[in-house]
Amino acid sequence: MGWDNEDSGEEGSDDVEQVTALAGQVEEAVSTALGRVRPELDGVDPLVRRSDRADFQSNVALASAKRVGARPVALAAELDEALRDDVGPVVADVAVSGPGFLNVTITDEALWRQVTLRLADPRLGVGRPEHGARVVVDYSAPNIAKEMHVGHLRTTIIGDSLARVLAHLGATVIRQNHLGDWGTQFGMLIQYLDEHPEARWRHSDLERDVADGASSVSALDDLYRSARTQFDADPSFADRARARVVALQAGDEATLAHWREIVEESEHAFREIYARLGVQLQPDDSAGESFYNPWLPEVVDELLAAGVATRSNGAVVVESAEVRAPDGQPAVLMVQKSDGGYGYDTTDIATLRYRVRELKADRILYVVDARQALHFRLLFEAARRMGWLSDGVEAEHVAFGTVLGPDGRPFRTRAGGTVRLMHLIDEAVATARRTVQEREPDLDPEELDRIAEQAGVGAIKYADLSTSRLKDYVFDIERMVSLTGNTSVYLQYAHARIRSILRKAGDATSAAPDLGLPVHPAERALVLALDEFGAVLREVAATDEPHRLCGYLFETARAFTEFYENCPVLSAPDDVRANRLALCRLAAGTLREGLGLLGIAAPERM
Repeated sequence: MGWDNEDSGEEGSDDVEQVTALAGQVEEAVSTALGRVRPELDGVDPLVRRSDRADFQSNVALASAKRVGARPVALAAELDEALRDDVGPVVADVAVSGPGFLNVTITDEALWRQVTLRLADPRLGVGRPEHGARVVVDYSAPNIAKEMHVGHLRTTIIGDSLARVLAHLGATVIRQNHLGDWGTQFGMLIQYLDEHPEARWRHSDLERDVADGASSVSALDDLYRSARTQFDADPSFADRARARVVALQAGDEATLAHWREIVEESEHAFREIYARLGVQLQPDDSAGESFYNPWLPEVVDELLAAGVATRSNGAVVVESAEVRAPDGQPAVLMVQKSDGGYGYDTTDIATLRYRVRELKADRILYVVDARQALHFRLLFEAARRMGWLSDGVEAEHVAFGTVLGPDGRPFRTRAGGTVRLMHLIDEAVATARRTVQEREPDLDPEELDRIAEQAGVGAIKYADLSTSRLKDYVFDIERMVSLTGNTSVYLQYAHARIRSILRKAGDATSAAPDLGLPVHPAERALVLALDEFGAVLREVAATDEPHRLCGYLFETARAFTEFYENCPVLSAPDDVRANRLALCRLAAGTLREGLGLLGIAAPERM
């Protein structure tokens, strides 16, 4: 179980930023001025944001003027004067513009000080605001005996990134891989395997066909289809398969031994996929449907005793007080079927109860397809009525859209079948290899293979993560591995280029910045961008939206490009070179850390 493999980030328990961002320092200055000139506004949000007109802009005068019976521009003028009286090492200039905007410019010294402070901290100044939180992240969830396909891509990649970010911010993260490892299909497959001992499906003896990407799971998938065909055509086999389902559910040891072999083979194949993708799910994180099976009768009894579930036509259901079915009747969760059997609804209720009671989660993220929205709405409503979810414990459906093909329809093979995930990875790596080789034709073949793997895998992950998770996106490998535009390859090349500059600088990279030097506009833009890293990570954790981090890294890489084109580094005078190398170090560290939180490699060379 994943609770034996908890990830709470790095050592330490800070719950604030290690280095206060410049935006926070400006907020404090504006808040202090606001409380001085208008005590009744003490504690009001200063509404400080980055601005094109200055380094920062506060809109608090426009938002608060009516409350104190003043014109916005007059209140802004009062704040302007108060800030000027208190100009110190951070605020260089204040100006009122438009109907009452307050524009704030930062001192050059404060900018260089931020670079120095962030470089001195192994965490680049990012604190642990999630310290103390216990977060369960449910993601990936493939089905045993079936190949992972394109439908598993988004849950696996989004879930892994959210787990990384939350852990980095100090949360205790409990990864959960809710495997589909129970049900009637296993009785059918086990019976078929028993009657066809010649079937080759274990990874230890399977003759792999590299061209077709054969694996133990693909063999099991094929065998299941054969079993299904025989089940539909042969009544006597169907009876034997049903009897095998009963034996499995009753705990028959011979049947369970077959089942365990199938689960083990499937998990072996899943680990290959996770290793290739750089996903942090481990075997101990798996908790399949079978894990919760012993508690299902107890859960039904508890729901009935609380009056949350009721009996209806021989079944046990939870009727929603919030959602109506198309016929106008309450939508229901089927807790127990009329024949006494249990389904996914029951398992999911038991799973949520376990995560609250046993894993002690105060936040549970279900990274699952948006099409399951109704199911989770009903599930969470039932859990709230049971008291499992409360003000101190929340559950969220982290929904996501569909991966589309070039035709704008759900991505499938030319024959209309499901696209295997390993095939997608192979195709992306091959395309990346061609792209890199065109740019660097003299690369050593081994080095080319390494870079192609990092670029190809990164391209798949970034294309997914850089899209708002609720939106569908088109799987276009050629665009994904492009060296220009908002792609992982662009970011990886930006990081590699910075590392190349630092290698050429040698020992000079260790010199501390001179706080008295003036700041070039391109340097200013880069410092301000780098200073937002912690705030962006907090936004990702609060909104479950990794695309915010992708957008930040892309804009930061662009700011570095602008800086590099306008501010010579290696050829600059010694004092200027030291400051610019410090900026390079901070930019490289931020890109590397940010890409790592997306689960993407940051190569030293490309």
